Amino acid sequence: MQLLIIVLNKTELLEEVLEALEENGVRGATIIDSKGMASELYDHDEFRIIASLRLMLNPEHKQNKTIFMVVEDEKVALVSSIVNKINGGFDKPDTGILFTVPVSYAEGLNKKQ
Repeated sequence: MQLLIIVLNKTELLEEVLEALEENGVRGATIIDSKGMASELYDHDEFRIIASLRLMLNPEHKQNKTIFMVVEDEKVALVSSIVNKINGGFDKPDTGILFTVPVSYAEGLNKKQ
């Protein structure tokens, strides 16, 4: 099993991503609001110049959504494919990131997923 983490910069795509995952049998996630380092540094005067350059590249992007889900190893490629198709690909700038961390033990997972 893997803890799959998606930081989705294009927050307007969240519902579409979740619906596509559900349609493909991937269920169960926790979603939190998150904020990137550049946006946070912008709020501090000493870093305002550096952070403002980043924000000028994408002034709309101030918040993102972080999705946490525990999935079977074989579902990682499916989730990656779905999200990359919807967001235009994580290889594009300012789309976010997707990564996994091995899960060696978990309780409370619904086995009917």
